[in-house]
Amino acid sequence: MVYFSTANIDPDFEPAYLSLHRRGDLKTRGLKLWDVMKSCQLCPRQCRANRLNGERGFCNASSRLEMSAYHPHFGEEKSLVGRGGSGTIFLTHCSLRCVFCLNWQISQGKGEPPRTVEELAAVMLHLQEQGCHNINLVTPTHYSPHILLALDVAAAQGLRLPLVYNTCGWERVEILKMLDGVVDIYLPDFKYSDGRMAAKYSSGAETYPEITEAALLEMHRQVGVARPAPDGLMYRGLMIRHLVMPNGVSGTKRVVEWIARNLPKDSYLNIMSQYTPMYEAWSYPDIARRIRNSEYIEAILWAKAAGLTNVDVQGFPSNDE
Repeated sequence: MVYFSTANIDPDFEPAYLSLHRRGDLKTRGLKLWDVMKSCQLCPRQCRANRLNGERGFCNASSRLEMSAYHPHFGEEKSLVGRGGSGTIFLTHCSLRCVFCLNWQISQGKGEPPRTVEELAAVMLHLQEQGCHNINLVTPTHYSPHILLALDVAAAQGLRLPLVYNTCGWERVEILKMLDGVVDIYLPDFKYSDGRMAAKYSSGAETYPEITEAALLEMHRQVGVARPAPDGLMYRGLMIRHLVMPNGVSGTKRVVEWIARNLPKDSYLNIMSQYTPMYEAWSYPDIARRIRNSEYIEAILWAKAAGLTNVDVQGFPSNDE
């Protein structure tokens, strides 16, 4: 069956993955990534679990795809949401395992019923039929083989929406290179500039800053600066998110200064104000409260002082305790 898009997107837009699909390269890359799960090194943990033999990696995923939910999402960035919403697919489990995770029931909770590659493809096509403007894959790293294989199936049946790779930012460059020409929009976090903070709050991920910096450079090489099209929608580019955390835990000043030094000054940066203690955050005094207005204002001023010109400013947290 061939599906036709009801999404209100530019009729002249063609997602990057269609060219790879036509050449047969999309499936080839998916199978290569699938083979990596024999001794899994898809994420920087490189835990080498034999996921193809039923073992679960550090992320708690086996080779069986687990999906928590999917629907048009209206809480993402404006240029992703448009009028029809971002076609968001919440994938279960996570390699970073932050103690403050807002979606901890999904990333660190119990598994969901397994889905096939064909079912993931059907979900993508369903979201397109609902009028979503993109396919937004949340926490995709450990399921990158399934994603490429599902894209190949869905592309053959009429999928033509831009692909959003919504990641924690902690990505191996070697794996990202396999996604070159597949992903249209990279949507990574840049959570920490201090490896000690990453180790403390993200399950020992001390290498987070340097690995994420290298990943951001590779993402930018692939898709460039994110700029909305005349219709207001985003079709291609790097969109960085940074969550301001209390007591300087996220190292915001060094994050924005690194972006300003190493990427174009008009790189998109969403400075996020919604930090709320969740999951196990109450056990860590430095992050057991929401951020203050003064902390968020300071973050904005740092970004401006660094020379960044494309900063998305959110509402203030209204917490001046």
